[in-house]
Amino acid sequence: MKPVKVGVVGCGNISQIYFANLKKYPEIDLVAAADIDLERAKMRAEEFGLPKAYTVDELMSDSEIEIVVNLTFPKAHATVCLQALEAGKHVYVEKPLAVTREEGRKVLELAKAKGLRVASAPETFLGGGIQTCRKLIDDGAIGQPISVSGFMMGGGPEGWHPDPEFFYEVGGGPMFDMGPYYLTAFIALLGPIRRVTGSAVISYPERTITSEKKHGKVMKVETPTHIAGVLDFASGAVGTLITSFDTKAGTSLPNIEVHGSAGSLLVPDPNTFGGTVKLRRLGGEWEEIALTHGNTDNNRGIGVADMARAIREGGPHRANGAMAFHVLEAMHGFHDASRDGKHYVMESTCERPEPMPAPEGSGDGLTAARR
Repeated sequence: MKPVKVGVVGCGNISQIYFANLKKYPEIDLVAAADIDLERAKMRAEEFGLPKAYTVDELMSDSEIEIVVNLTFPKAHATVCLQALEAGKHVYVEKPLAVTREEGRKVLELAKAKGLRVASAPETFLGGGIQTCRKLIDDGAIGQPISVSGFMMGGGPEGWHPDPEFFYEVGGGPMFDMGPYYLTAFIALLGPIRRVTGSAVISYPERTITSEKKHGKVMKVETPTHIAGVLDFASGAVGTLITSFDTKAGTSLPNIEVHGSAGSLLVPDPNTFGGTVKLRRLGGEWEEIALTHGNTDNNRGIGVADMARAIREGGPHRANGAMAFHVLEAMHGFHDASRDGKHYVMESTCERPEPMPAPEGSGDGLTAARR
């Protein structure tokens, strides 16, 4: 197939792994870097041997670019996505899809009107860890899925991130930062969500940065930093999700467990592509399961490659906009339910994405997985 020409907007911390990986996929021809700081775009273009370094407007005006990869800060996600769609380009955006549900709807509505595709991180559910769990569930290893529990509990990013302020602004917090990984994994394993409820609090109204760049700066906290949620899935399964920046002393809880009528499944960290999968059947002990799929390294960019394949060959792409919006709505739903003291009934739904094909031979990568 003819590679799809791709340009990246946003050349910050996360962009390095995207640039490195996007150059490896045969489905993609990575041609440009853009940033509001043109010098930073030039630095990335030189670092990764790209022919073009652009301002954002210049990249949008390049008629050869078919996919824009949007790696900007969350508050800019919707604006850049809409600009790309207006320019006639498909768009892949870092999580979350947008900050508000209204912005997210605008992105999907414009894409539909223009016949363009939207995809969104996280794409980690396409990795070997969660895909192995998906296969086990589909093969009946745990029987009928009954419940899922997820725990993302830490002390916050101010101790390591050079610019952590946005984590504590509206559109940030542990739910909007890490919730997309867990909720996307939940949907990939169990399907769409019917309703949610929960409690959300701001435990500390101010936080002090201890990372080197801004050490000692005090930040005001604008968004909940500990959220305990309950989910009812359309399938009938029930879920629990806790996300926290307030667990300062650490935790021993698992990342994700799925429990069924015939067994239990220990799912790896959904912020990784590989990890350890363990299965416990009724009457048995925990056993480690060999991964059935590849893509176990940091394969960020695989969702872009999957969308590029779908553009050329037709059919759906997996990390699609409908699922990203469903995740966005659920995250807001936890906050709404806490504020209003009642369940939030989901207005959106989505399809459970198709599983990745298991590779017949050795090696990682989207192309290897299709052979």
